[in-house]
Amino acid sequence: MSLRGRTVSFGFKLEECGAAGSVKTRTAVGLLRDLHHECPLVPGTVVVESTSGNLGLAMVRILAGIGCTFLAVVDLKTPQSTRHALLEQDARLVVVDEPDGQGGYLLRRLEVVRRILDEHPDYRWPKQYENPASPEAHRSSTGPEIADQAGAALGAVYAPVSTGGTLAGIAAHMRDHRPDVMCVAVDVTGSVALGGVAGRRLIPGIGASRRSFFLRGDEYDHMVHVDDVEAIAVCRMVREDLGLAVGGSTGCVLRALLNDVIAGLVAGFPVCLAADGGAKYIDTIFSDDWTKEQGIHADVSDAVSRWRAGGLAFRVPG
Repeated sequence: MSLRGRTVSFGFKLEECGAAGSVKTRTAVGLLRDLHHECPLVPGTVVVESTSGNLGLAMVRILAGIGCTFLAVVDLKTPQSTRHALLEQDARLVVVDEPDGQGGYLLRRLEVVRRILDEHPDYRWPKQYENPASPEAHRSSTGPEIADQAGAALGAVYAPVSTGGTLAGIAAHMRDHRPDVMCVAVDVTGSVALGGVAGRRLIPGIGASRRSFFLRGDEYDHMVHVDDVEAIAVCRMVREDLGLAVGGSTGCVLRALLNDVIAGLVAGFPVCLAADGGAKYIDTIFSDDWTKEQGIHADVSDAVSRWRAGGLAFRVPG
């Protein structure tokens, strides 16, 4: 990456390359294993969970393989391609269309989950927003992989925050094995996952309408809030320069890294967790029609122009 005449090397942890196409596959495995240990998941069991999309795609894939049914409670920000993929894998779908008054739909989704469980007490709920099996999955897998793959040069890990489980698990591993590594929590403006003021959020898979159960401040070294317009602009530049489409949460993470590069806070080799790929967002963050509908098209274009004028470019070494 080049910026203002300076070249900065960083790593991408591309979770799109894993099963089900996102980092949430690891979370789903941990949550469902915990649910199974509590009471075996037998064929015919219905599992219900609130999801912005990626966790749902992972859960339906796993559950279908053992004869169980997944009921996904999603919302209007969940990409149409994700909804179609869930239905194609025989998930049952409930789409929440009432905002929660905190810039998103999460609180309403959780209300729907609880109502479903009241009506069907035999359904199972993994409780991804507070189940310690979520950070444990990343403490035992994602964290060690990043440390091993980046090696001794690893200086920082930047991870997007939604439930907070991913970063909490990564940070737990680093504290025990690589305390020299800086862990950075990346949130989007309008989210209250790490505190702050609630507001409109456009990017799914990052941010939340309530505080993270897993992150209270001492798990990470510092946090960065990123405006979603800036994140979308970065996503578009990465695709233009590298031919690599990444999800909006990855745009947030990269923008946070840029913020720290400019501030002189980056030492060693930083790694950005790319939680998923951009294919499912072609009709949203990569679409001019969508940005015009959201009233942010000029802002995104201006952000791209501003960064380009500052010399920002992404390239693969060698």
